[in-house]
Amino acid sequence: MRKIGRRHFLQQSSCGALGVLGASLAGMQPSLRGAVEGAKGRPNILFAIADDWSWPHASIYGAPAVETPTFDRIARAGCLFRNAFTAAPQCSPNRAATLTGRNIWQLEEAGTHGSIFPSKFTVFPDLLEKAGYHVGFTGKGWGPGDWRRGGWGRNPAGPEYNDRKLKSTPAAGISKVDYSGNFEAFLARRPRNAPFCFWFGGHEPHRNYEPGSGLKAGKKPCDVTIPPFLPDDPVVRGDLLDYFVEVEWFDAQLGAMLRQLDAIGELDNTIVVATSDNGMPFPRAKANLYEYGTHVPLAVRWPQRVKGGRVTEALVSFIDFAPTFLEAAGIAPPTEMTGKSFLDPLTVSQPGAIEPPRNYVLTGRERHTHARFDNLGYPSRTIRTQDCLYIRNFKSDRWPAGDPEGYHDIDESPSKTFMLENRNTCGELFDLAFGKRPAEELYDINKDAGCLNNLAQHPEYAALRKDLSEKLDRVLTAQKDPRALGTGDIFESYPRVSHMRPQLGGFAERGKYNPKYQLDH
Repeated sequence: MRKIGRRHFLQQSSCGALGVLGASLAGMQPSLRGAVEGAKGRPNILFAIADDWSWPHASIYGAPAVETPTFDRIARAGCLFRNAFTAAPQCSPNRAATLTGRNIWQLEEAGTHGSIFPSKFTVFPDLLEKAGYHVGFTGKGWGPGDWRRGGWGRNPAGPEYNDRKLKSTPAAGISKVDYSGNFEAFLARRPRNAPFCFWFGGHEPHRNYEPGSGLKAGKKPCDVTIPPFLPDDPVVRGDLLDYFVEVEWFDAQLGAMLRQLDAIGELDNTIVVATSDNGMPFPRAKANLYEYGTHVPLAVRWPQRVKGGRVTEALVSFIDFAPTFLEAAGIAPPTEMTGKSFLDPLTVSQPGAIEPPRNYVLTGRERHTHARFDNLGYPSRTIRTQDCLYIRNFKSDRWPAGDPEGYHDIDESPSKTFMLENRNTCGELFDLAFGKRPAEELYDINKDAGCLNNLAQHPEYAALRKDLSEKLDRVLTAQKDPRALGTGDIFESYPRVSHMRPQLGGFAERGKYNPKYQLDH
C-alpha cells in the first residue's frame, strides 16, 4: 500500500465521514433549521464515546504521537477533565453503568461483559425521549450482549442509525460505518422543535489494527511514550502507533459531526461530550482496574453554560453522565441512580478550577471474556482518590489475565504476542501483566501512574490501606454489592452470549446460566 500522509489521512476522514453533506447541505438545511426552532430552551446532547481509548492519549494532554484536534477544540471551548474514570474497564458493563447511572454491582447480568441487559433498569435515553427528545445512536451502542433477551425492543442507547456505510477507510480494522452520514440521517428525521440526544459510539480504537498503519500515516516510533508497564520494543512502539491512527479516526469523525451542527446553527446549543468506554487494548490496561484500564479522556463543551478554557482535577465517574444529562434537560434523575450530576460545578460562573463534587470514585469488574475454567471471572473493586488507588481482588487465587492456556482476558495483539514470546527478557513486566495478584493492592498515583509498585503491605501505608479498605466496604455494603454481602457467586452464574472456549474446561454453554453458582432466593 502507498504511504498515507497525515494530510491525506485527515482529508479521507473528513470526506468519507461527511459523505454527501457538502452536496446536500443546501437542500436539507432549511428543514433542519425549521426543526430546531423553539428548541433553544433545552440543550441538545451529543455523547461521543470511543471504544478502548486511554488517558492521556490526546494531544491536549501532551501525548506527542497522537493528534486529536476535535477533542482539543472541545476542551478549549469548554472543560478538560484530568480525572475521569469508567465504572468498569470493559465495554458492556461500563456502557450499562453509563446508561443507568448505576454501578455494575447494581445491574445484575448487565454488570458482566457480553451478557444480558435486563429491561427493568431505567436508561437516560428513554427518559429524554419521554420528555420530548429525539434520540438515536450510530456505531456501537450498548454491547456486546443480548439486549433483546433482556426484554428490550431496541438497543438501550436508542434507535439505531447505521445504514450508511463508507466505501473505504484509511486502514483495515477501521469500521466502515459512516458515523457522520448516519448523524445527518438522524438530524433529518428530527421532529420540529425537538431537542436531540445522539450517542456516537465509535468502534475505534478497538482491535484489530492494520499492522504498520501508524508508519504509513507518517507517525514516528521515536515520538511514542511507552507506558511503564509495557516493554520498550519496536513491536510495541509500532502497535501503539497503529492504535493512535484509530484514535485519530474517531476524532476526525466527531469533527465532521461538529461541522454539521455548526452549519445548522446548533453547535452552541449542544452539550458535546467526548470520551471513551475503557482503556487501551494492551496488557495490564483494558480489563484491568489500573490507571490505563479505567482512566479515560474527557472533554465537555457547552458554550451557553460552560466557560471555555477550564481544566479540572475533579473526580468524575461514568455513572455521573446520566444524572448530568437529565438535569441539563430539566428532568429530575430517578432516585435509584447512584451517580451525581456534575452540572453545577461545571457551570459555575467564576473562572478557574472546578471544585470536586466528591473525594473518591469507585470502579469494579467481574467476568470479561470466557478466560477461565467454568467461565469464571476475576472479581475486583477499587476506590480511587486524588492521590491513591486501592484495589480489592476477591479471588486472588485466579489468574487475572485468564488461565495460562491463552490469557484470554488480554486482547490478542502484537504486544501481547511479543511479551509471551519474550517472557524471560520482559521479566517483571510479564509477571505484572500475566501473573497472579495479591488480595489487596495500593498505589501512589502521583509517583506511580503505571501502578507498578504495590504498597499494600508496606508498614508506612498500613493506616491508609485500612482506611480505604473500610471505606470501600461501607460503600459497597450500602449499595448492596453481592460481593460485599457474601452472595457474589451470583455473578459467576450469569450467561455469556458471546464466544465460549470449551478447551478451558468446566461450564462452557453459550447463553446459559451456570447452575453451579445460581442462588436460591
